[in-house]
Amino acid sequence: MQNDSKFLKDYLETFNRLATPTDELISRLSLVKDRIVQTGARHGKTIVVGNGGSAAIASHFSVDLTKNAGVRSINFNESSLITCFANDYGYERWMEKAVEFYGNEGDLLIAISSSGCSKNILLACQAARVKKFSSVVTFSGFAPDNPLRKLGDINLWVDSRAYNRVETLHQLWLLALVDLIIGKAEYSANPELENSNV
Repeated sequence: MQNDSKFLKDYLETFNRLATPTDELISRLSLVKDRIVQTGARHGKTIVVGNGGSAAIASHFSVDLTKNAGVRSINFNESSLITCFANDYGYERWMEKAVEFYGNEGDLLIAISSSGCSKNILLACQAARVKKFSSVVTFSGFAPDNPLRKLGDINLWVDSRAYNRVETLHQLWLLALVDLIIGKAEYSANPELENSNV
């Protein structure tokens, strides 16, 4: 049986390597931040999509982007929407149809997929192109030549085939973008209460 402390030490040291802030990573994250801010300034919105753990990350990022950074953002994680569109159009096409119905020219799509191979995510990217979105940004992992990575204007890729490592790095990068837009990492969850006598 593998020693727990060795496993955890190796596991966490791998994150240190994967999270190293290279010049290329910093440049791409800064570019994504600029695209998000520019989209909002033009009254567009940021649409964030993902499956499973990536869907949870999409929800977290989208809510924080709207509430904390003041940038309008939506995701499609409403169960009635998913089950309706998947039932009527097929699971592989439900995100594509959601982008068609809710997207507008000039919006920005952020597509998250650990493997970069999820058909519904790939079709959502193609729908964003048809709707003339300003940009498609992808977050993926696994193979460096995965299909999703070929569809983005800006692509952030984790050099790992471990789902939890890839998803953790995606969440770290996306939440770093929220704080980058705000301009600080420490702030009240509710500024209205912070300045009141409650």
